[in-house]
Amino acid sequence: MTEDDDSTDGISQIEARIEALAVTAERCRKFILASKAAIAGGAALLLIVMLGLFSAGSTAALGSIALMLGGIVSLGSNVSTLRQTDAAIGAAEALRAELIGRIDLRVVHDAPMKLM
Repeated sequence: MTEDDDSTDGISQIEARIEALAVTAERCRKFILASKAAIAGGAALLLIVMLGLFSAGSTAALGSIALMLGGIVSLGSNVSTLRQTDAAIGAAEALRAELIGRIDLRVVHDAPMKLM
């Protein structure tokens, strides 16, 4: 095996890692959206209970507070994970670019074009 083959294998592995990280980042974005919806839903439910438009009273109020707190915790966790994942993607892309830069590429001059 030559050094180019090793670089190609390394590049392939890095690209697979970047794709896996991209899937993780997308999943985090979906959870962030769901967390924001939970926070908004909990706040709306709490407002409805406080205005007396919903007769469940304290049970609905406690549920809405729990929904908001759960959304806040989930939001914070997923934002943190997304930042770490984005940093890992950036580092992997930089490493991939470095490996591609090391490959000794040849320019083919005056190659006849073949039509089939």
